[in-house]
Amino acid sequence: MARSVMSPSAATAPTDAPELPAGHKRLIALLVASTFVVILNETIMSVALPRLMDDLDIPATTAQWLTTAFLLTMAVVIPVTGFLLQRFHVRTVFLGSMIAFSTGTLVAALAPGFVVLLVGRIIQAIGTALMMPLLMTTILNLVPEARRGAMMGTVSIVISVAPAIGPTISGLVLSGLDWRWMFWIVLPISLLSLALGARWVENVTEPRVMRIDAVSVGLSALGFSGIVYGLSSIGEQAQGETLLAPWIPITVGVVGLLGFGMRQLALRERALLDIRCFTNPIFSVATALMAVSMMALFGAIILLPMYLQDVQEVSTLTTGLLLLPGGLVMGLLSPVVGRLYDRVGPRPLVIPAAVVVSASLLIMTTLDEGSSLAVVVLAHVVLSAGLAMMFTPLLTTALGAVPPQLYSHGSAIVSTMQQVAGAAGTAIFITVMTRRATAVSDAGTANPDALSEGIQRALTYGVGLTVLAIAVAVFLRRPPAPQMPPAADSAAVPA
Repeated sequence: MARSVMSPSAATAPTDAPELPAGHKRLIALLVASTFVVILNETIMSVALPRLMDDLDIPATTAQWLTTAFLLTMAVVIPVTGFLLQRFHVRTVFLGSMIAFSTGTLVAALAPGFVVLLVGRIIQAIGTALMMPLLMTTILNLVPEARRGAMMGTVSIVISVAPAIGPTISGLVLSGLDWRWMFWIVLPISLLSLALGARWVENVTEPRVMRIDAVSVGLSALGFSGIVYGLSSIGEQAQGETLLAPWIPITVGVVGLLGFGMRQLALRERALLDIRCFTNPIFSVATALMAVSMMALFGAIILLPMYLQDVQEVSTLTTGLLLLPGGLVMGLLSPVVGRLYDRVGPRPLVIPAAVVVSASLLIMTTLDEGSSLAVVVLAHVVLSAGLAMMFTPLLTTALGAVPPQLYSHGSAIVSTMQQVAGAAGTAIFITVMTRRATAVSDAGTANPDALSEGIQRALTYGVGLTVLAIAVAVFLRRPPAPQMPPAADSAAVPA
């Protein structure tokens, strides 16, 4: 089986594949740029929360809802995108996504207080949730399998670099401007994307008439929101700041997901989110590894700014600048890794990358109050390089393993898993850090030494996760080339 990864056809396919039409290239470029802008907002608030707490006079538990509500909305909306992408034209979904995102950005920029700002973040999340599955489904429908790795390398810039540089941009803005400028700066870009989309976006798929299953929507919302909320509140519980024990929403979420899964299997072709994608072992393994990678990414995103500001006592601007090289490395490597994937497949890239990620987190476990900032930057750059080598092969492998009629469902599943994994990674890292820091501090009072030890313990758990990923990556295989049906046949899938 291993030899099939390096088959001659795979090695020479990129040169034999036809070039994309200019209109398709322009469409994908616009979708990539738009997705980058909307995904950036997932982490742009992380550095801004202390400033918002002061300006709006709100406690940490209230401020955290600006991130939690965003993740909750994403978790509820993304599973519905599989239906939306089959029911409506690409143009309709794109315009709806960018209108929602632009509206939410404007509301947040004008917000006089916390409640309006929260509403703006929720509206933003609706647009964000629609965009990522739309981008991946469009690529799967338009890009030949032989060129898909290189294209997914570009997509990996979106899903990895945008969250990674969110704290950098936030730090730069907050160093000299009011927090509302984080939204005012983004708004013209999103409006430009909306205007270009209204002019350029074509209808490249054929929608089919189908009805949405209200029971599935309800179970999906209950399941995914319960899981994400429960995971997000674990860190708050560790600090004694949560009103509801995390196990309650997590249990409700698990029950909801079990009911949702049974409902989807019963509906089959009429499923809201067709989980039969998981019957393909290649899809399951790649998606699981993607989830572990997202946990490592979001764990590092949340811990490193805390370490730099609370342990090393550097400014928000310096924090953003120190994290910038890692984001740039990830962006530069992703397209290169995509081209390598087209030649060698996933396993020769993912296994070494998982080792690199594990080694970088191991280096971070040694960081303390006296560590050199150069070591912090180096460890973050190494982590970013390893994640860049993982994201593109895993994303391409997972989505390439599903049949064409399930492209929209596969995209929605992968996007949902990324959000849940990001919430899980944040919860695990924050909980371990907080409990360890509290245990070793004097009278429960936080101090740099205790916080440093807590961060070290949390990153040790991250090393364990990546070691598990190395073992799982051995089972990763390249998916076979899909047998694309004629366009008329694909549009005639029974509703």
